[in-house]
Amino acid sequence: MAKGKHVKPDTNPSIQNKKAYHNFELVEKVEAGIALLGTEVKSLRDKQCDLDACYGRIIGNEVWLVGCKIAPYERGGYTNHDPLRNRKLLLHKSQIKKIRSKLEQRGFTLVPTKIYFNSRGIAKVELALATGKRQYDKRAKMADEQQKKDLRRAMKRY
Repeated sequence: MAKGKHVKPDTNPSIQNKKAYHNFELVEKVEAGIALLGTEVKSLRDKQCDLDACYGRIIGNEVWLVGCKIAPYERGGYTNHDPLRNRKLLLHKSQIKKIRSKLEQRGFTLVPTKIYFNSRGIAKVELALATGKRQYDKRAKMADEQQKKDLRRAMKRY
């Protein structure tokens, strides 16, 4: 390796919820903090998280992340956390009020799209207000993407 050429590890690990983009039409995104335990932070830095069956829910005047599975930290010992516990999301009251009014409308869901660490090293969740896609919408989108791919391939050839 050349002098002064150090390879930095991924300083901003993020976990994506790719199924959310396929199953939902995302209308509006909101960034929220997340209340975590020490071993949960370490597991997130190792990208040991599953957001597939996860959603946000407003209980009282607080927003909670339900169904998010953060794997137990392998070197955690007896201080490990419960992988499926509900986690509190940190939002301002005005943001919660705005989200609540949208969720009361028919068909909206609060879906996490990714968990990441910001520049200060604080874990954040990107939530999206979303409406569910129908099966024919999903098929139409896949067909459009395939046509665009075929067109690019043909243009590249000639």
